[in-house]
Amino acid sequence: MAGATLALAGCAGQVSGPGLNPGVPQALVPLPGQPIPGAYGKTTGNILLLLPLSGPLAPVGQVLANAAKLAVPAGSSPGLDIRDTGGNAAGAAAAAEAGLQAGDGIIIGPLTSPETQGVIPIAKAAGVNMLPFTNDATLAQPGVWPLGVTAAQSVQRVVQDAADAGRTRLAALLPDNDYGHQLGDAIAAQAQALSLPSAQVTYYEPGFNSVNQAVEQLSDFANRGQGLMDEIKAARALNTAAGRAKARELRLQQIPPPSFNALFIGETGETTLAEIANFLPYYDVLTPQVQLLGPTPWANIAADMAHQSMFVGALYAAPDPAAAQSFDASYLAAYGSAPPAIADVAFDAAALARVAASGGGYTSAVLTAPAGFTGADGLVVLRPDGTARRGLAVFSIAQGAPVITSPAPAALNQPPE
Repeated sequence: MAGATLALAGCAGQVSGPGLNPGVPQALVPLPGQPIPGAYGKTTGNILLLLPLSGPLAPVGQVLANAAKLAVPAGSSPGLDIRDTGGNAAGAAAAAEAGLQAGDGIIIGPLTSPETQGVIPIAKAAGVNMLPFTNDATLAQPGVWPLGVTAAQSVQRVVQDAADAGRTRLAALLPDNDYGHQLGDAIAAQAQALSLPSAQVTYYEPGFNSVNQAVEQLSDFANRGQGLMDEIKAARALNTAAGRAKARELRLQQIPPPSFNALFIGETGETTLAEIANFLPYYDVLTPQVQLLGPTPWANIAADMAHQSMFVGALYAAPDPAAAQSFDASYLAAYGSAPPAIADVAFDAAALARVAASGGGYTSAVLTAPAGFTGADGLVVLRPDGTARRGLAVFSIAQGAPVITSPAPAALNQPPE
């Protein structure tokens, strides 16, 4: 999940500004603010774009190349140096070395976590900053800013929104994989940051039985409702009028709600989500007693999730797709089809690099301007440690299309160092 899947899950919406060239939207515009000290990184050279243009991910790589060319058209200065990684770490390393030897001054891409890991040592040795497209937050470090929407960015926004509405007792149901554990770490950190009680986190392995057991465990149904269910079953088993009357009387009793009032579900596969939607009411985890929350990739499947009544009203954080209109229109005009969501990150990265080049170079001082940049995926603030803060909107799943319940912020206040 920390490789190609994570990289593909990171984007969903955009903002554009005035054109760098006529007819070409500018994805990123520096906002007012003074850059922090720091001169790491080159000031000149072309923009090195690393993409899988061969191998299984080649179709994705071509989409990303198309998007980047809109931000840095042919003949621009600096130019765009596009090199093929082959979709693997060794190919990415070789492509990076070739580009840096040619004098390129900043690296955007590559796509996946393994490719990025292969390039980081080369970029560090050359003193060149990187904007990879993965949302694997474990790779963030000074000079390396993963631009996909990370688990932490997604969790921080939606958990804050839920807490503001009084949903302060948090639980999480998460897949037992890299992405699930990144979500779990982010949930624990955000609960601590907001002074909330420790979140109750339960992981599950793939498969119907594991998911069932995880929901049963999380719900604590054995202590909340199993005794009442057993009493009803025993009364019915008497097969008498008195027994049936007793069963009807018992059925009027309310099972106590679970110990949490907000549940973060980390699943993104529609089959497993459908299973979870059935298990939750079976174990008496009901809305609106419990507010369901989810990760950014829900933006890609929200319309389908709305067919499960359990998920109507569930919240997730993602870029506002209305902000994508200018980029979408330019991509459609240039290539004859609407861009997939993954195209956003390449457009933003290329435009950010181009704006940085015109604003003093590709240095950390320029890239980490405290007020950040506005882009096709909204507001982003790159921090000196390699992490990024994003201005995400909060959406509620609804029939037809999700509804924004909390707009993306126009500015982000930097947390204390």
